[in-house]
Amino acid sequence: MLLIYSQESSWTQAEMEACYVESTALIQELDAAHQYVTAAPLQSISLATSVRIREGKRTLTDGPFAETREQLGGFFLIDVPNLDVALEIAARIPSSKKGTVEVRPVHELAGLPENN
Repeated sequence: MLLIYSQESSWTQAEMEACYVESTALIQELDAAHQYVTAAPLQSISLATSVRIREGKRTLTDGPFAETREQLGGFFLIDVPNLDVALEIAARIPSSKKGTVEVRPVHELAGLPENN
């Protein structure tokens, strides 16, 4: 999983549109190489709601999970043979130029439905 973090305020609308175009081209390359699973940008943090259960009670908080300088802005889920390949792809994600791309293996659980 490639988790994309950046400051929402650091992007102009034109930069975001260019990022989407560049990301789409990268996704097409990954798909052709059979490495693409899924990817998506996330809506603004102003639309986020965090859910917590404490002592059996649900609480809702407007906004992201944590107040941080950078916010989770999107993700790529890829299928590659090793960490080195994942790191090479992460470096090609346009947001790595303004923010951070966190590379993290996905823990596979038995008994889950398969993606089609």
